Amino acid sequence: MLKKRVAFYTLGCKLNFSETSTIARNFQNEGFDRVDFKEVADVYVINTCSVTDNADKRFKTIVKQAQKLNPEAFVAAVGCYAQLKPHELADVDGVDLVLGATEKFKITDYLNDLTKNDLGEVHSCEIEEADFYVGSYSFGDRTRAFLKVQDGCDYKCTYCTIPLARGISRSDTLGNVLKNAEEISKKNIKEIVLTGVNIGDYGKGEFGNKKHEHTFYQLVKELDNVDGIERLRISSIEPNLLKNETIEFVSKSNSFVPHFHIPLQSGSNQILKLMRRRYLKELYVDRVDKIKEVMPHACIGVDVIVGFPGETDELFLETYNFLNDLDISYLHVFTYSERDNTLAASMNDVVPKNIRTKRSKMLRGLSAKKRRAFYESQLNTKRKVLFESENKEGYIQGFTGNYVKVKAPWNPRLVNTLHEVELTKIDEDGLVRLEFIKELAV
Repeated sequence: MLKKRVAFYTLGCKLNFSETSTIARNFQNEGFDRVDFKEVADVYVINTCSVTDNADKRFKTIVKQAQKLNPEAFVAAVGCYAQLKPHELADVDGVDLVLGATEKFKITDYLNDLTKNDLGEVHSCEIEEADFYVGSYSFGDRTRAFLKVQDGCDYKCTYCTIPLARGISRSDTLGNVLKNAEEISKKNIKEIVLTGVNIGDYGKGEFGNKKHEHTFYQLVKELDNVDGIERLRISSIEPNLLKNETIEFVSKSNSFVPHFHIPLQSGSNQILKLMRRRYLKELYVDRVDKIKEVMPHACIGVDVIVGFPGETDELFLETYNFLNDLDISYLHVFTYSERDNTLAASMNDVVPKNIRTKRSKMLRGLSAKKRRAFYESQLNTKRKVLFESENKEGYIQGFTGNYVKVKAPWNPRLVNTLHEVELTKIDEDGLVRLEFIKELAV
């Protein structure tokens, strides 16, 4: 009897990728073969995102792709959008099953019959019921692994739906995080990226209670002692939760790399207050200055939202100039989009969409300038590069510890290997280009 085939498509963040990978392993344990989403499958699972309206719109396109490959395939939706608007997804032509926040890890329990439904079936909880923790990590999808350490968020940012989609802040136990890290280290994975909704809040809800059993700093120290992990990378962490002790520890660490991604969202204190962020821009400057003091070569990425209600031309320029003057390496620019059931959606002084687009373009231009300047600052230095598995037009790509992207002529022997190289030339694509690597030159 032929095995059933399952394919996955993940929208959104690293956390979603870690959870998709865990769900995929559950399918494989039930006897399914995992195939690429571009192949014919019996079941297609789409892990959704709700951070922007663009992620919402892409869902319908992805469902159509699955139906084109196999009109009789069973299509299931999980993830944040599935929790927030389950019936909206269920109404999309071709969708058979929608699972909310607590149900997604039990998806195989709902697949006794893979006959397509006339109407999408919905199983979703009230978000208050999402108060337990399910650990996950990605493996086999990429050269690096995404290790989930925390879920949910207790913050009340006025633009954000994530607390509505994922529930309260809760953490994996320290013992289980370390066990998962050890499992990953035995699979010849060279790099682990820590991920969660608000990882700096790690320790809250670790054993089902609200108090902190451990801190993020303690987690970092313990992970640094796990054998067999070449690199550990902190993903996005709130500036108010990134403490000096953590920065100083990373600067001396065996495994943690000098790369931080720190959400800013606005360089205007007036807008930060409207967003209900838990810091002002002066604290953000302190974080950047501290990192650069102990790790001058560190890469610092920044999330920023443009076009938030009340953002005048003057306030946008305040953000632009703040970022221009800051010693950072690149930006992730998000154009503000109204989300249902958020305070920001009902605020006055709405910024027209054409102005939001213009501001976004300006900041993306600034990001390119910042990245170029950071890459130039790394020329004529030696860095270790972890090479990835894809052949892109005759080149292999990889990243240094401090997140400089490099490319070299394709050589399959370089895949998933670390090599110290000298960064000598910036490519027209904005990458550092390596003409050859002596020890593995073809």
